[in-house]
Amino acid sequence: MRLDSVDISILTELQERGRLTNAELAERVGLSASACHRRVKALEQAGVIDRYVAILSEKALGRGITVYVQVTLDNQKRETLVAFEGAVEDVPEVMECYLMSGEADYLIRVLVRDANDYERVHREVLSGLPGVARLHSSFSIRRVFSRTAMPVPDTVDVPEAPAAKAARVATMAAEMASVGTRRRLRRRHTTCGRARGALRSCSRACQFE
Repeated sequence: MRLDSVDISILTELQERGRLTNAELAERVGLSASACHRRVKALEQAGVIDRYVAILSEKALGRGITVYVQVTLDNQKRETLVAFEGAVEDVPEVMECYLMSGEADYLIRVLVRDANDYERVHREVLSGLPGVARLHSSFSIRRVFSRTAMPVPDTVDVPEAPAAKAARVATMAAEMASVGTRRRLRRRHTTCGRARGALRSCSRACQFE
């Protein structure tokens, strides 16, 4: 599946305004409501749109302290890695976890209320995770910026399942049929010799632009 300019416009709009109705989104990207709906469904089925979420305010919920923790395990055995990853995913204060190259094995982002809260998480939770040999914590002083919208490349090939491909082909066929219908309606209106208007009715048989 190769994304085109319309797909990119849809993704850009949804990343900035995820609560747009289908009608609003269609108007913004220049599609009919039905064509826009089919496009969005195709992007969902292809896995380009992963999910829809609400982004909460960390400050408003009293979780204003972010701590980045480098985690070093006592060995690199597969079962140790699997056990750690399964356990750390169950820690609600851990927002992200990455397997890293370099000295540390993992980098995790921890969200807490304050220093005392992090001390509790460090002592009671992180230190007891499977295979943990060393923790190195760094407190963020201030967030300079944060973004959730990722840049969408001008051209990208997305692997797609057969069902997603079938949906995309159906969408393209419907859009082409819609364009063909509009062209035929425009030709009908030119038969009366009137200047073309924005879907104005005509006193003769022509009813469309």
